[in-house]
Amino acid sequence: MLRITAIFVAVCVVLIAASLGAVVYLVVGLSAVESGIVALAALTALALYNTLSTRVRDRTDIGEQIADLSRGSADLAKQVAELGRRVAALESETVSTPKPRGASDPLAVELGELGGLMKQLAETVAVHDAKLVAMAAAASAASVESAAAVVPQAAPLVPAEAAPQATPVDASVPAAQPAALTKPPMAPGLVANGIFKGKTEDDVVAIVRAAIDANRIDLYLQPILTLPQRKVRYYEAMTRLRTEDGTLVLPGDFLEFAERAGLMPKIDNLLLFRCVQVLRRLLMKNREIGLFCNISATTLNDPVVFPQFLQFLEANRALTPSLTLEFAQEAFRAMGALESESLASLRELGFRFSMDQVKDLQFGPRDLSERGIKFVKVPAALLLNRVPESADIHTADLSDLLGRHGISLIAERIEAESVVVDLLDYDVRFGQGFLFSPPRPVRAEALQGVADRNDVVARDSIPDPREVTPGLLGARAIV
Repeated sequence: MLRITAIFVAVCVVLIAASLGAVVYLVVGLSAVESGIVALAALTALALYNTLSTRVRDRTDIGEQIADLSRGSADLAKQVAELGRRVAALESETVSTPKPRGASDPLAVELGELGGLMKQLAETVAVHDAKLVAMAAAASAASVESAAAVVPQAAPLVPAEAAPQATPVDASVPAAQPAALTKPPMAPGLVANGIFKGKTEDDVVAIVRAAIDANRIDLYLQPILTLPQRKVRYYEAMTRLRTEDGTLVLPGDFLEFAERAGLMPKIDNLLLFRCVQVLRRLLMKNREIGLFCNISATTLNDPVVFPQFLQFLEANRALTPSLTLEFAQEAFRAMGALESESLASLRELGFRFSMDQVKDLQFGPRDLSERGIKFVKVPAALLLNRVPESADIHTADLSDLLGRHGISLIAERIEAESVVVDLLDYDVRFGQGFLFSPPRPVRAEALQGVADRNDVVARDSIPDPREVTPGLLGARAIV
């Protein structure tokens, strides 16, 4: 910009000088040489004037800038002085403040004294407990002796030859029971009831093993809905077994035999693989959907299957927000060190757990949360106190208490609209049961990855609750 201004001024000066020379030549009548000298003199005078005026203006600007810098330097010096004063004040306060260790020493002494008192109290309680146990044992022994002394006196005197001979009692033979409580005897080695009634356990195990080898383990899904909106939020995956003649076998009929025969790890491995396939297709349609996959506790301690199980889950860690591994309440309680370590390995991968088949409410939400459990599925009858069970938690407060520990409560086995109304009073936000939909088979093409549509459940998988037949309302969910 300055260069353009200088060029413009120079051009103007030259034009003014040339114009002055032309005026002198044409009007005054001077010769061309004289006119050129006049024009040159005017050009020199204008150039000197422009130079001097530019320097004066620059000097004024520089003076103003120097004055501004001086004022800034003075302000900076004042701030530095103020900071120095504050630092000095802080140093003086630090010197005058007692050391933290010296201030905490009395507190440490008091804590030590409290610890000693607590130890003495514990020892005293232990001594009292031992005395109470000894007194109870002595009292029970005295009562036994007194009973032994009283019975012979109360017994009638009967001659030895007239007394009946005592018949020895076989401990292996159970005592006689009332006719209403006795059950028909089961033939040795035969299944008493169910679809395999009349078969031996070896025959049932052979049927289950053949179904696994022939890949006749079908996958069924039952929706878990939000309440009261009844929007599908999760699915629970369930297994069904097909025999060679096409008969459908429910889990309640074959899982017990598969457990005893050690076949559950193979079933769980196959179920997990299919659950991942189905979940990927579900997520293509709805990113907010989730899937519960039932796993047996025996799979956690299987030295062959569980490493493959863990490796497969690690390869699918992207599904951790949507895939929940479900274990029975009894399985969680019976877990040993090996199962707990396997469970911790799954938790480190980011997978969440659900506790199913809850038979009582005697559990601590904090302990469940520490073990990675994010869902608890409780039968609706147990929540509504329709099953006589002792509980450590009042069912009306259960949902709120679990929610404070990051655990969602799911009411299952819902079969009537009145049950839903009662559950809403208990602040239950998820429901599952035959009222909403029975378990439906997964489309075969969904497992093969060649489905024409994104939905993996049969078209009538989630019927309208108003269209559910009365027969379904009386059925029980298979868990």
